[in-house]
Order: sequence, then C-alpha cells, then structure tokens
Amino acid sequence: MSRVVVIGAGVAGLATAGLLARDGHEVVVLEKNGRVGGRAGTIERDGFRFDSGPSWYLMPEVFDHFFEMMGTTTAEQIELVRLDPGYRVFRSPDSPDSENSAVTVPAGRDAVTRLFEELEPGSASTLDAYLDSAHEANTMAQKYFLYNPFTKMRTLFAPEVVRALPRLFTLLGTRLQSFAASRFRNPVIRQILGYPAVFLGTDPRSAPAMYHLMSALDLDQGVSYPQGGFWRVIERFEALAVSAGARIVTGADVTGIQTEDAGSGAVVTGVAWVDDSGVTHIENADFVVSGADLHHTETALLPPMLQTYPESWWSKRTSGPGGVLVMLGVRGSLPELPHHSLFFTEDWDANFDAIFGPSPSVPDPASIYVCRPSATDPDVAPADHENLFVLVPVPADVTLGHGGADGAGDALVEQTADAAIDQIATWAGIPDLRERIVVRETTGPRDFHDDYRSWMGGMLGPAHILSQSAMFRAQNASKRVRGLFYAGGTTAPGVGVPMCLISAEIVLKRIRGDHSPGPLDIPQSSASHAESS
Repeated sequence: MSRVVVIGAGVAGLATAGLLARDGHEVVVLEKNGRVGGRAGTIERDGFRFDSGPSWYLMPEVFDHFFEMMGTTTAEQIELVRLDPGYRVFRSPDSPDSENSAVTVPAGRDAVTRLFEELEPGSASTLDAYLDSAHEANTMAQKYFLYNPFTKMRTLFAPEVVRALPRLFTLLGTRLQSFAASRFRNPVIRQILGYPAVFLGTDPRSAPAMYHLMSALDLDQGVSYPQGGFWRVIERFEALAVSAGARIVTGADVTGIQTEDAGSGAVVTGVAWVDDSGVTHIENADFVVSGADLHHTETALLPPMLQTYPESWWSKRTSGPGGVLVMLGVRGSLPELPHHSLFFTEDWDANFDAIFGPSPSVPDPASIYVCRPSATDPDVAPADHENLFVLVPVPADVTLGHGGADGAGDALVEQTADAAIDQIATWAGIPDLRERIVVRETTGPRDFHDDYRSWMGGMLGPAHILSQSAMFRAQNASKRVRGLFYAGGTTAPGVGVPMCLISAEIVLKRIRGDHSPGPLDIPQSSASHAESS
C-alpha cells in the first residue's frame, strides 16, 4: 500500500481518490475551500439550490464506466431524467429570419432529423451522415485517445487507427465551424452544430472538426438531468471516495509540494499545507496527485527548476473563456424556457472575436446559456418559483471582477448580468422577468481565480484547439518530479466532468504502469456486484 495525497476535492480529485483508495492505496484529499466539488459547486439561499457549475449531463457511458470501476452502477447512485425537448435555441426577434427566432430541439435522432428537414429541406440525409461520423469519432476517441496516458506511442498504431488516419487528419485539419458550414446552409443549424465548442472552452472557428463528435452526444444520445442537480452527483462521488477509504480534509490549503533528490532526479515526498487557523502541516506521501489548476500547481507549488510547465510555457497557451454566472430565483412560472436554452447572437463572428480576439471585451449582445432546472426538479426552488442559471461566456480576464449577492458584485460583472437578464426577457418574451427576481447571485472571473486558482480567471481551462488537445495537451505526470501526477480539466484529456473522470483513470493507469489506450476492464468483483444489483 502506498500513501497518496490528492490536492483538491473537485470532480477529478474525488474521482482519483476513489479509484486509488479502491485500488488499495491510503489516500488523503486536501481541499482549500470549505466544501468539495470545486467548480461543480452549489449555492443554497432562501429555499433555492443552485448548481454553480456544470449542468449538462453528457457522455453517460463515461459516468457508467466510472461507477462500475467503483463497484456500483449509475442507477444505484443517481436518478437520471431524459429531457424532452433537449433544449431550445433563441435568436433575436429582430433577426432577418425571425420565423426561426425560437427553435426547439427535440430528444432523439428521428425527431431531430425531422426538425433539420423543416429548417433546411433536403438536409435529413446530410444529418444522418454527420451524426454517423460523429458516432465513429466518439467511439474512436474513447477507444484510443481520451483514456490514453500516451506513455507508449505504439498504442496509436493499432490497425483500426492506421486505417482511419486519412479521415482523422481531415478532421484534425478542418475547423468545426467550416465543417458544419460546408454541409448545412441554415444559420440556426450551423450554430447548433458549432456551439458545443464553447463547452470545450474554444471558438468553433478554431476547434478541430474532430469535436463534431459532441453532436452525437446531445442530438442523438440526448440530454439527461440528474435529479437533485449536479451537486447530487458530486455528493455521490464524495461518498464513494470515503466509502473506499479516502479521507477528505477541507479548509486545507496546500502551499507547496515537497521533494527530495533521489540521485537520479527529484522524487515527491509529500506536501505542506495550512489549516484555517494558519497552522502549517506536512503530509508525507509516496505519490501526490494535483487536481488543482495546473498553472497554479506548476508555478506556485513547485520551484522553477522542477516545473514541467513553467510560466514561459503558459505564455504560449490559449485560455478558454471566462464566465459571468448569474443565478436567479424568480417568482412565478417561466413556461417560455425549457430546462436548457441557448441564446445565439446573429453576428456569430463578432461574439467570438470579443471573447477570443486580440482586443477582448464582454460581448454585446452575448451568446448565452440558460438552465431552468426547476422545469424538471421541484426540489431546487420553493413552490411557485423558478430557478435559473445563466452563463455568459466572456474573456478570461480577472480584471472583469467579482460577483456578489443581489447586485453587490463589481460593476462590469453586474452590468453583464443585467444585460443577460434583459436579453432573456426580450428574446424569450418574458417582459416582467426583472421585476420577478427575488434572489440574485453572480460569479465573475476574479471569483474563479480566487476560489479555484484558475489560470487567467478562466472558467474551464486551456482551450481545445488542436495544439492543446489529446497528446498535445499538458499530460498527467510531471517530467521533473517522480511520483507527481495531474488530474482535472486543465490537463489531459480536457474540460468537462466526463473528462475529469477520465483523467482520474489515467492517473490510476500511470501509478499502475498501465499503458493501455482505452477504458480499464471492470474489476471482477465490481462486475459481479453490478450484475447482481
């Protein structure tokens, strides 16, 4: 049995702790904040319970696999509800094609095909081919790339990969927006197929077309919701880690990673951390896994000579977007909004230029995402009230400031929130929305920096452009310190809850010395438990 310290109790930290504890290691998790979950947080106030982070449950097979690795099943841990409709797309009522100012995307491939055919006659067969391609890309990604620790390059030369190389090069060399635009003319369809890039932290004009695999997730598999919200999922991750034997300490701020010279190079020996009283502790370890932001881990917790990814490396990287989060408790019902809504600006390029361009600014108007979980879950809001979560992608820039309660955040964050509220009211036809707000909480880029040590105040981490994807992304082990590993959205395979779960499994592989490219086989005891249940 080895002793492992995990830094951070976000999704990746909890998942890593659970997998390693179940594998026989002694695991302690040190979390600087007063709660677990990291960016997948929660805010409770006046009878409302807001998810303050992820809200789209995609890639269910990744969750299924993780739960099976932990000796249980998804059905035992959470209750999933398939959403129908999947989401609604709103565009400005003043747009030239105002007849498509609100397009509802249904659940299931057949229904989506009928919708596309209505929007663009003759597109049904094109969509079928697009989704078939997306499924093939998703299958290939999970089998050979997402779970791959890239410790043995021969794993990339499997016959199936070699046969697919011409197509893979095309998908990697083409951008997602142009890939969709070459197949569909309708602007709403193009935006539906391009916007998933934002959930990957990038601009659809820069994301490789390989990421059209995301369309297989929401348009074909459909979108589900875990009853109780994503916080319920986090609670289950925490409970499984603890039941496997991991110990979680909150209010434990890691201040440095301890190493010693082993003759052949530096080796990790533990971490130093400070408790809420300001007392310093030393936690000895055979392995350290940082689920904290990689930039912070490398540049703040290690001396320069031991940094694999020093500040000079980060200066050449591209950040994903920042975010202004607006959580609203609203009096009365909001039937105009389904569970998920996307508000797309007409000038798509201007929106992304504002976020990712050379002179970044808050987009005006912005393309925004709105979640109304109270459409599905009665427990997230008091009776006769609604719960809204609004995400406004903005530049990753800490100078945009903090959020706060009831308008008390910094001026630019609150102005951005006001503009989003007015945009929702106008585009969705809810003229009295502002007057009905009874609870308001905002979060800004400075909060992401302060709460999660986020690089540049970004919401997600490095953008998924080609040079920051798969084997080109920062990998899961230090090249300078033996026994130091990395997990989470800022390292491989990337951003999002499923990717964080996969990163935890990659760390497990690294510690085991397993070089396999796909998901690990389920332990026999876990498989037997799942079958009997």
